[in-house]
Amino acid sequence: MKGRSLADRPAHNQPVLVVGLGRFGAATAEQLIRQGREVLAIERDPALVQKWSATLTHVVEADATNIDALQQLGAQEFASAVVAVGTSIESSVLITVNLVDLGIEHLWVKAITPPHGKILTRIGANHVIYPEADAGARVAHLVSGRLLDFIEFDDGFGIVKMFPPKETQGFTIREASVRSKYGVTIVGVKSPGEDFTYATGETKVSGRDLLIVSGHVDLIERFAARP
Repeated sequence: MKGRSLADRPAHNQPVLVVGLGRFGAATAEQLIRQGREVLAIERDPALVQKWSATLTHVVEADATNIDALQQLGAQEFASAVVAVGTSIESSVLITVNLVDLGIEHLWVKAITPPHGKILTRIGANHVIYPEADAGARVAHLVSGRLLDFIEFDDGFGIVKMFPPKETQGFTIREASVRSKYGVTIVGVKSPGEDFTYATGETKVSGRDLLIVSGHVDLIERFAARP
């Protein structure tokens, strides 16, 4: 989030509370564990608890809409939590309210719809996530075939991995004048069999290279549409 200092951000190695072990919650918990984070997962469906108990370190069957149950599990000791409940807006809101009341500072909460997200923000969720909408937007950018990966930020700024348009092939970045023509910046170049290199004006682009390009999403799409 813009405007936050390093002191406001959670430490990279702090344990994380994950509520809900559907596809999104389970994937989040697994990735956190791969990063070396300790995770306490709470799920009220006994079948999902059994499914993930062998994979995740700490899985507890409990109803997170009950603040007393959360307190008994020590949820108030966590600085960061992910609310991955997506099937019930009411449960999502109740769980989020409970975690806000328990003083958890950093809350990432899955939203189903924009109105749901607005409610979550108003009750104290400082990170609202739209996994399905975000995935759909990303795929829409990739189906053209030229973009190989795509990340968009809140202010319309994006970073993509893409094939080089023909007008850049065989030229240095300075000669191609991409920034002056299209308003985007070639950040790096990946040649086959070689390490990624940060781009300079003297970096020469070949037809076999992959480009890392940054800029406003609309301008990136205009550049990527070049043959």
